[in-house]
Amino acid sequence: MAQATAIRLTGDDLRIEDVWAVASGDVAAELSDEARTKMRAARELVERAAHGTREHTYGINTGFGRFVSKSIPEEQTEELQLRLLRSHACGVGEPYPAEIVRSAMVLRANALAKGTSGARIETVELLLECLRRGLVPRVPSRGSVGASGDLAPLAHLGLPLVGEGEAWFEGELLSGGDALAAAGLEPTRLAAKEGLSLINGTQFMAAYGALGVVRARNLAKVADMACALSLEALQGSRTSFMPQIHLLRPLRGQCASAANVLQLVEGSAINEAHRWCDKVQDAYSLRCAPQVHGATRDLLDYVEGTVTVELNAATDNPLVLVEDELLVSNGNFHGQPLAFALDALAMATSELANISERRVERMVNPNLSDGLPAFLTADGGLNSGFMIPQYVAASLVSENKSLCHPASVDSIPTSAGQEDHVSMGNAAALKAWQVLSNVERALAIELLAGAQAVEFLAPLEPGVGVRATHAFVRSLSPRLGDDRPLAPDIEAVAEAICDGSLIAAVEAEVGELA
Repeated sequence: MAQATAIRLTGDDLRIEDVWAVASGDVAAELSDEARTKMRAARELVERAAHGTREHTYGINTGFGRFVSKSIPEEQTEELQLRLLRSHACGVGEPYPAEIVRSAMVLRANALAKGTSGARIETVELLLECLRRGLVPRVPSRGSVGASGDLAPLAHLGLPLVGEGEAWFEGELLSGGDALAAAGLEPTRLAAKEGLSLINGTQFMAAYGALGVVRARNLAKVADMACALSLEALQGSRTSFMPQIHLLRPLRGQCASAANVLQLVEGSAINEAHRWCDKVQDAYSLRCAPQVHGATRDLLDYVEGTVTVELNAATDNPLVLVEDELLVSNGNFHGQPLAFALDALAMATSELANISERRVERMVNPNLSDGLPAFLTADGGLNSGFMIPQYVAASLVSENKSLCHPASVDSIPTSAGQEDHVSMGNAAALKAWQVLSNVERALAIELLAGAQAVEFLAPLEPGVGVRATHAFVRSLSPRLGDDRPLAPDIEAVAEAICDGSLIAAVEAEVGELA
């Protein structure tokens, strides 16, 4: 993979946008000199614990979980670590998306770079070289309860480093050994504690959190764009978005959302034409959009704060405390903070689709649309127009309601009661990821319907930002005349929401949105 730049990992300053760049394949990552110094010191402490002491140290000369009381002879130190990876690699189901696996790879490398795990530099360098060369382990997505981190997924992630498991390379699924060979790499032999250092952590949950925050921030902006387009199409009032109103309830997200809509409808001839009409109030899906969209933004602030901390957190067990010369068992691997955040991510973004679908209903329903043709088609009966896209939006919204039932309030004991409370953070992550996709498609439907609807008000033109939104949507989807399948159009617009290209096009015309 041709990559022009590389992120230097220190274990302390990785950012969400860095994870997104690595996940997209745009950049690679490498260890900083600072990280190498910290890792050498931690490794020396692990070596002293593994060789030359009879003191029980978890995961170095003991078994795992309930087998913590079992002593392991020094001569079986390496075998213990290999068997740990093999035993824990029992995940099932469809694999994680490649972008999630790539994110987990850089996040695990960053955690090891922190110098509190005791892994060797060469092991982390091999992991990063796999990432650089495009080798992506195949990691089943079911099997983590999010307690001792993501044990099963991280075991699958680590197996190719020793020439086992499976990995994709240049589009082909190969055995771990064959994938390494195809990439021009040699497998490693795990030393004391390294297997445990590879699998104890929250990196798959954190990967979903980091990429999910980026997608959710895009959705928050696009929801305001879709609302502005619908506001124009339904000839709604801009007064509900006046800053004087929102400064009287100064929630950050609410103020930002209202400001975005005003910025997008600036210069609207449509708005000016119905300025003195006798309609007193708009429906809540228009009038209360800043309050709803804004509440999403405020909840995302919490999610982003939690995820940002987790990207640079030490979540290994035991932790290597170099200054204290201690290896200490602890609970930093527990995924509860991320489980809560991922459930909140799902709930926050779901509501953007919920209110969006109501605006779509107003545009297609002739009893609510203030003169727009039924289902936004000029030849209703022979054509169904936007009748069924509204069904699809309703279906996505309804599915999200089920997916937003929190996973983080669940727990089930594992390891014979040793691990008697778990976070279910992986389940929260998988649900949130599906919610994000559903919301992207629901907003795509509103954008398509709004683009169709506003054209019925010609020759009056909407505001500058709405015109830019309309033009971008039309670059992906021509106006619907006679009925045609709209599924490809919905997917194309949803992809543009996800990758940020819609936002970039509109902001190029109106300036940066909040």
